[in-house]
Amino acid sequence: MKIAIAGGSGFIGRHLTKYFLQRKYSILLISRNRQKSDHPLIRYVSWEELKSSVHVMEGTDAIVNLAGETINQRWNDAAKERILQSRLETVAQLADIVARMNKKPQVVINASAVAIYGTSERTSFVEHSDTQVTDFLSGVVEQWERAVDQIQDTRIVKLRLGLVLGKDGGALPRMMRPYKLGFGGRIGSGKQIYSWIHIEDLCRLVEFCIENEDIIEQINATSPQPVTNDEFGRTLAKILGTGHRFPVPAFVIKLLLGEMSTLVLEGQRVLPYLATEYEFHYNYPTIEQALADLTGKK
Repeated sequence: MKIAIAGGSGFIGRHLTKYFLQRKYSILLISRNRQKSDHPLIRYVSWEELKSSVHVMEGTDAIVNLAGETINQRWNDAAKERILQSRLETVAQLADIVARMNKKPQVVINASAVAIYGTSERTSFVEHSDTQVTDFLSGVVEQWERAVDQIQDTRIVKLRLGLVLGKDGGALPRMMRPYKLGFGGRIGSGKQIYSWIHIEDLCRLVEFCIENEDIIEQINATSPQPVTNDEFGRTLAKILGTGHRFPVPAFVIKLLLGEMSTLVLEGQRVLPYLATEYEFHYNYPTIEQALADLTGKK
């Protein structure tokens, strides 16, 4: 199988590349600058090269788009514009690339986010739930998903990512730091809900979406058991053998992060209805299993 990945240098992209290489898939990494590959199954191509020719894309079975400006930065006006435009521009480029390919890929999987449902401590969301724009990030995701509809003549899957847990990237290393120092505790009210997924299960779910032709449109990339911030912290403290006694008030997080504090202080209970319906098997369905694996405390 030949798979093209845009945004392969990021946390998720690195794991997905490694996962596909273990299965001996041929990988085409789309990046800003063309690089020399030191692996026989990896080839690089730049966005600039693809503007003039899509020959290297021919024979691609699936395209996975993870590209976009990081949201982990202070959300001033300039940063907000970069975050939005980077996603819209990448999707527009992919739509153009697919349109010029003689043989279309079987599927294009485009990253999205559970932020599209808005935030709530009480409501549960599945793939067919109504979406709503309640803040900057939900507005970005809404426009991002709408832009994906430009991609024609192939199956589209919008991968709505929750909090992706891995030991070498994403939010978990930062979340673990205070607990390792003995100063862990709930953040804000502690009632905000984290819909999360282990990085290994996410990679497996991407492959599952590639292989299952019945999966179309959006799919929630989350575990079946979301938890509150307080539950997350207590579980992490138990596994690490440390305390959960030092709460951080919401106003401190707002002072430190500004508008981006919504990522930490608000959440939503998102359930993977489609993954469950199609009998996807989670290796790490509970937060205890996921954190035990990622901390090496099995």
